[in-house]
Amino acid sequence: MTEPTTTLPQAPASPDCYHPPASMLEGKKHGDVIWSRPLDKDSLAALSSARVNELVVYVSESVHGKPIAVSGIIALPKKAAPTNGYPVISWAHGTVGSADTAAPSRDVQGAAAHPYNAFPHILLNKFLDRGWAVLMTDYEGLGTEGPHPYLLGKSEARGILDIVLAARQLHPELSDQFAIVGHSQGGQAALFGAHYAPDWTPELTLRAVAALAPASAVGALVDLACVETEPEGGNAFVALFITGALAGDPSIKLEEVLTPDALERFAHVEKRARVELSQTDSWGGLAGTNLLRPEASASKDALYKQFEAMHPNLVIKVPIRISQAIADKRVNAALTSILEQQLKTTNGKENVLYRPYLRVAPTHDPEELGFHFGLIDTDSDEVTDWLAGFLPKVE
Repeated sequence: MTEPTTTLPQAPASPDCYHPPASMLEGKKHGDVIWSRPLDKDSLAALSSARVNELVVYVSESVHGKPIAVSGIIALPKKAAPTNGYPVISWAHGTVGSADTAAPSRDVQGAAAHPYNAFPHILLNKFLDRGWAVLMTDYEGLGTEGPHPYLLGKSEARGILDIVLAARQLHPELSDQFAIVGHSQGGQAALFGAHYAPDWTPELTLRAVAALAPASAVGALVDLACVETEPEGGNAFVALFITGALAGDPSIKLEEVLTPDALERFAHVEKRARVELSQTDSWGGLAGTNLLRPEASASKDALYKQFEAMHPNLVIKVPIRISQAIADKRVNAALTSILEQQLKTTNGKENVLYRPYLRVAPTHDPEELGFHFGLIDTDSDEVTDWLAGFLPKVE
């Protein structure tokens, strides 16, 4: 693998690389590199179409203004760099949970989150084959010091944007022209990244944003979950929603929000990947009626206020593409259609393209990954062609 263009501290090979000393953040601004190193040759996190796969740990900023370390991956294409630099895709990954071991850059065989981290490689390798660099943030608190503020838009946006600045420090052959693409949680995160880009990274030029099956209407999803009288694996998402709300408003008191059974299992969020949270000995063993306390409280009001803030109907100044599998059982197509209409009202019909798929081939694991992940494969050529209409051409 080629060495980074700019020499910066080499990250240790051990998991200590995710926990740099606080002194290494001092005097740095968001988007500065803390350290980096090539991924191991056999790392499952590496993209097969890349010439370079690097782990990078960089400075970002929490929503409360605190400098933090965030990890991610830099993948450079095999094509020679064009005169104006490689166009960049900043990828926003879908839900894997909040446990550090679920972070995409930490992916290993047998890990609970491995299928969810591996499947998007279908799309990401196509980006590399076009001659585009691919940058993949782990997000705040996922891999690095947690907790991960799940669906907290400002936090996700900063991770997505700051990795572009960090990558360009290491590789000046990267262009300042970029697009944001994400799936599921990452679709919602991509829209927030596009919203915040003009103010957070004015030195970069965002050209377009593509959101595949973006999460939306979180409060409505929680309400629907809470009326179910039987245990449901999807209740794991309610636990994750709450981690994001707590990061947005630390005054929320869990004991005023969660039932005793849910409160007892809340600690699982930092220890288990999402699929493990869905097991019957965790949040998947709770009936919806046993998630939130029924009585009103200030904390419950604050919780739902944070849920409302997670909805990605945002002012976005670049072309927007939304895609959705109609048969998706993870992200409801009706909610995505509502979001599409809201985005058109907010940004103008001509600026929003909606691509619903009536037919999506299910994945090799239709019960767990199903049409939700099958969308990535089915949409991969179309979304890549759409992005090519906005990014500089690579000869």
